[in-house]
Order: sequence, then C-alpha cells, then structure tokens
Amino acid sequence: MADTGPLFVSSGDIIADRRYKWALDHAGRGDLTGAADVLAQTVQLAPRFATAWFALGAIRDRLGDRDGAIAAFGQARDLDLDDYHGARLQLARLGAGEAAPAMTQAYVRRLFEQYAGSFETTLTGHLSYRGPAILRDAVEQAMRAAGRPMRLGAMLDLGCGTGLCGAAFRPLVGRLVGVDLAEAMIAQAEAKGLYDRLVTAELKDFLAAESAARENYHIVAAADVFVYVNDLAPVIAAAARVLAPDGVLAFTVETHSGGGAKLLPTLRFAHGETSLRATIAAAGLTLCHFGEASIRTENGAPVPGHVVVASSPPL
Repeated sequence: MADTGPLFVSSGDIIADRRYKWALDHAGRGDLTGAADVLAQTVQLAPRFATAWFALGAIRDRLGDRDGAIAAFGQARDLDLDDYHGARLQLARLGAGEAAPAMTQAYVRRLFEQYAGSFETTLTGHLSYRGPAILRDAVEQAMRAAGRPMRLGAMLDLGCGTGLCGAAFRPLVGRLVGVDLAEAMIAQAEAKGLYDRLVTAELKDFLAAESAARENYHIVAAADVFVYVNDLAPVIAAAARVLAPDGVLAFTVETHSGGGAKLLPTLRFAHGETSLRATIAAAGLTLCHFGEASIRTENGAPVPGHVVVASSPPL
C-alpha cells in the first residue's frame, strides 16, 4: 500500500488554510500549475505550514520539477520533526538525503489510521494480497519437515492490522495476541473476535515489554509488516527474545537483487536475501524455510518477495 498524501494539518491561519484547499481544488481539476502557484503563495503567507510545503513538493514532482519538489519536501521535513507526512521518504525516492530513512511512528500511524476503513478491500480486492495464506503454508511445511505437531500454543501477530493474518492462523493456535501501531486497525481486528489480547503499540517497544515480563510465544508472525521497516536487525532480535524454545518466527518481505534495505517507488522497503540471512543468524535463529513468494500484485505485476520461517534453539 503506497501513501497517497498527508492528512490535512492546519497552519493556524484561516486564510492560509483556505488557500491550501483552493490549491487542492485546482489539482483535483487537473490544473497542477495553478495548484503549484496557489501553494507557493500559501507558504509565503504561512512559511511554517508543513502540510502545504509537502503538497507543493508533491505537485511539483507531478509537474516534473524535481529540484522544486526537493526544495519543498526539504522544507516540510525541516518543519515537521516527526515526519508525519513522510517528506524524508519522498526525498529519498527522489535521490536526495538518506537513501533508506526509517519511517517514523507518526508517519506509519497516520498512514494506517487513514486507510483502516478500506484496508482489506484494497489489499484483497485490488492487490491480490495473499500474505497470510502463504505464511501459514510455509509454517505448516516447515513443521511437517521437522516432524512437529501442527497445533501451536501462543501466537503473536506483529502488525496485526485488521486481523487477516490472525484469521489464517487462529485454527492452529491456542492463544492469539495482536499488536499494531494504529488504533483504527486494532478496532477492526477486535470486531472480528479472533484475538485473546490486542495492544496498540510500536513493535519494538511492545516486544521489549513482553521480554521484560517474560512472556513468550510459540510463533511470532509478521505478514507484510517488515516492508515498513528499514532496519530489520533490531525487530528480529527483539522477536527472537520472546520466542519459546523451538519457537518459530515467520514473516514475509519484499525483496530486490542487491543487499540491505532499498526504498521502493511505492514507499515500502525491499530487503536483500544476503542481509536477511545474516540478520536471522545474528538473532540466534535457524532458518527452516526461505522461499520466493509474491504476496501481492502492483500495477498488474507480481511483487517479488520472500517468505521466511526460522526457529529458536530448543531447551
């Protein structure tokens, strides 16, 4: 799911806010040049109006004005330290600044709060999303190969969203816990009645708290979650610390032919195979399954990815 723009954040100036909305009206009618002109006037009137700077960057980008877009996105970044709008990601996409900057909590929360209502329809209806089914098949395959029973104890669904992954795994687990950064996503998941516990929290913070409380899980799953994480080492290491002996970490990622993390034009991260394998080994986990898998389509074409299952050491 690519981000299509920021939610409106007022400048505090009624006139500037009105000009911003007029600019969006121009853009909606296809008058991008007019929209850019009005936005340029808007930021002159309210120079600390981060939302207008971000919109100006987006319009200039659509007009092919790369330098102008970079200048506007740079202003939005500098004025919005939480990067609520994702200006740092847009700058990276345009080849300016850090190549693969971390997504801030404010940005990710805003993104998924914004899309919670249409999330499932978009994924399953338009993007042929099949991450949970692919992940479950990989886990079952790995367990059969190890001669382990198909029934597991407790499962942690990282970035549970609306509960698509939880629904796929619920028949296999005795207890299901979900965590997500967006309250609107948690509300959707709660309505399904699948989870024994749901928590709104950032993933690494939640995993640290679970580890401190000596909570552990027989399976930790992350379906289409790590595409929003640039550095997987901390979160995979944190997940490993909450695994029970012989526990399983299972996740999907998008991938690319190089190494490390790469920011895609979709504003999601792809992770190279070599770095994935090294990160799993560094967390003290053993690979059980590492396969190619496309969990969604984009513009009618399958998106290359991996499905990964790794286990913690036995007692």
